[in-house]
Amino acid sequence: IDHVTITINCVDPEIGAKIYPWVFWQNRRIRGAKGAKILIEQQQKGLEMLIERGILVKVNSVMIPGVNDKHLVEVSKIVKSKGAFLHNVMPLIAEAEHGTFYGVMGQRGPNAKELSALQDECAGDMNMMRHCRQCRADAVGLLGEDRGAEFTLDKIEGMEIDYAAAMEKRAEIHAQIEAHRAEQAAAAAGEEANPLGDLPADLRPVLMAVATQGQGIVNQHFGHAKEFLVYEASPAGVRFIGHRKAEQYCSGDDTCGEGESTLDITIRSLEGCEAVICSKVGYSPWEKLEAAGIIPNGEYAMEPIEDAVVGVYRSMYESGLLSEASGQLIA
Repeated sequence: IDHVTITINCVDPEIGAKIYPWVFWQNRRIRGAKGAKILIEQQQKGLEMLIERGILVKVNSVMIPGVNDKHLVEVSKIVKSKGAFLHNVMPLIAEAEHGTFYGVMGQRGPNAKELSALQDECAGDMNMMRHCRQCRADAVGLLGEDRGAEFTLDKIEGMEIDYAAAMEKRAEIHAQIEAHRAEQAAAAAGEEANPLGDLPADLRPVLMAVATQGQGIVNQHFGHAKEFLVYEASPAGVRFIGHRKAEQYCSGDDTCGEGESTLDITIRSLEGCEAVICSKVGYSPWEKLEAAGIIPNGEYAMEPIEDAVVGVYRSMYESGLLSEASGQLIA
């Protein structure tokens, strides 16, 4: 085992008591801060023992507004000091139908702006993971493609698996991945270090949402996107910020101007973004995006994402949009 992930949501027992009402320890249920203290001690002990053995440790933390949001900066400092190499701060997802304490009590999760701000604050002390997509612990399949129904226990019992063929296919896929990485590395080696470095240093940063199906290119219709990648562009360069979940309101060419209520939800999910880059966008959503203060752009279809972000940022600069504060309004 080379990598281990530990969930650490606090290092203060008083805060821990608000997250963990009790722990089961040495055949006893221990409640409150006393129980949280035991949990924290064991988590830290586990982290230290893993580091001593040369195992890479990533720490996951769930951001719970009003509970541990201010405290996670301290968590980040401590886990870094003990040797964790990566910190993944994730938003609380708690719905009433989940039956969890926070779901039933109506505890809200953080919005995208709050999560990004906390990640930025923690980044001063720790390498932050921003590309996480949360899923159930028992999920089977790919992100956005739940295949759990294909692999129930009764179906697994009747399966005949050709392990040799599976390993051969696995090797082929890994070879393709490595070839793609090599191409990206070669392309990056020949690129300008900072393609925006020639712009005035006092220009404000801009958040942009990108619709993509992967491969690092702009290759998705705005209406087909179930999530957007968010990037920040500034004279210092382009950096990835995170993901924004969205509602897919368009299911085909004939319906991409419909579904206004779902479109409104999608636009609200882009709060803070001043541009959205996609391969195509319909007239109706184009109008709504502009009304919300978001610039729609479909000029960079099939081009690398960072090149597209650089291009839109330069266009905003040339249009005089970067010398003034963002006037975005979200309906």
